[in-house]
Amino acid sequence: MSDTPTRVTIIGGGFCGAFFAAQLARHSAHPVAISVVEPRAMLGGGVAYSTPDPAHRINVPASRMILFPDQPNDFDDWFRNGDELAADPDALWHDGSAYPRRAAFGRYVAQLVASRRNARPGVTIEHVRDTAQSVRRNASGYTIQLAQGGHLTADIVVLATSHPPPNPPALITSQLGTDPALIANPWAPGALEAIAPDDAVLIIGTGLSMADVVASLTRGGHQGHITAFSRRGLLPRGHAKIPVPTPYNWLAQHELPHSVSSLTHLVRAQIAIAAENNLPWQAVFDDIRANGQALWRNFSATERRRLLRHLRVFWDAHRYRIAPQIEKILEDRQHDGSLRVLAASLASAQRQGDRINITLRPRRRTGEEQITVQHVVITTGPAHGSVVSANPVLTSLAQQELLRADEFGLGVKVDPHGHVINAQGLSEPTLLVVGPLARAQYGELMGLPQVAAQPNAVAEHVAERLSTVRTLVKL
Repeated sequence: MSDTPTRVTIIGGGFCGAFFAAQLARHSAHPVAISVVEPRAMLGGGVAYSTPDPAHRINVPASRMILFPDQPNDFDDWFRNGDELAADPDALWHDGSAYPRRAAFGRYVAQLVASRRNARPGVTIEHVRDTAQSVRRNASGYTIQLAQGGHLTADIVVLATSHPPPNPPALITSQLGTDPALIANPWAPGALEAIAPDDAVLIIGTGLSMADVVASLTRGGHQGHITAFSRRGLLPRGHAKIPVPTPYNWLAQHELPHSVSSLTHLVRAQIAIAAENNLPWQAVFDDIRANGQALWRNFSATERRRLLRHLRVFWDAHRYRIAPQIEKILEDRQHDGSLRVLAASLASAQRQGDRINITLRPRRRTGEEQITVQHVVITTGPAHGSVVSANPVLTSLAQQELLRADEFGLGVKVDPHGHVINAQGLSEPTLLVVGPLARAQYGELMGLPQVAAQPNAVAEHVAERLSTVRTLVKL
């Protein structure tokens, strides 16, 4: 074997890309030069964990943000024993759990990556502060074109791109177009600054992003009326008010279901059993989450589509819970009447002077409802279904037939090791995906610790291959 380092370029330095870099540096016995292409100043933050807004909190206690199963309290201890808790005392809830600001977790991951830089002979991590524009395969590997005009060469490319922004409903786009009152991406810097304290706001979507927007507006002194709606009007649920047993392995007592209907019946029955034993429904769903990938693998393609169509919205509302600090903000604003949540559909949106007239069709009610607002905010969640066409790097790979979207509209088609599956249905040994873009293969891949396990497993796989061959191109 040659001692020349294998060149690994990771496109995207949010949590998944940064954690993969750290774990590859940890596991690789072969010299490897890791480049992480990320425009932000800090590796590990990404969209989720680089937000400077103090209102944005991690949705689970710090004790459940587990990167290393053998060190389950590492982040919680880091947060409590350093300067972070002193700077954010409101993170502590009444039960003693800590719900830090999301940027704190980003800093934790950044420190982890920094500790792995040059930690092993022949293994380096470089942060390239730029944005990748395209990836082209050539005889010696890959060329990554950068936005600022330079380029990188690589033997292996790992795609860890960010969640795409929400995709505004077609009706909104057709009727409001580029109207400045339409905030299509609330995560863009300064996106909410134009909303005055007394402005009326319409929010399309009622999930976690809606909760973040309401929390941000409230922290900024907003008191105007907010109407949030979605097709079913489901709000993200909160955490249990009583202790949840860990682990609560009820699924181990049953054969894994093969259909959506059998899963639904099984979950309803188990929630009833849990209630009889004074256990909250959260215990039932926590075990589903822990076994989410096994459940997904057990379903046929038809059942997977059925699950996404019929159960996904209910799963999201119960699986992705909100921090109690954010839950209280929503409850307070609903109680004082400044926040209303509806199950409805959008009928029209028309500009009239300095206002926008909105027509909604409430669910299970006849007639329409008219409201007038100054701003419309889109919080419908990432537009994963169009991620390949919306991302220039993924588009460039698709044009070379090296990559294709998965059949469920979740991201990119990959094999069990994270290798991209090309247009011919073959795995690409030097082109890999880490993070939520691989959800069609893994199923549950959006929250810790599950989302940490996949980059770690891919890093171990790459390190093992590098220990036996000079480069994966030869596999």
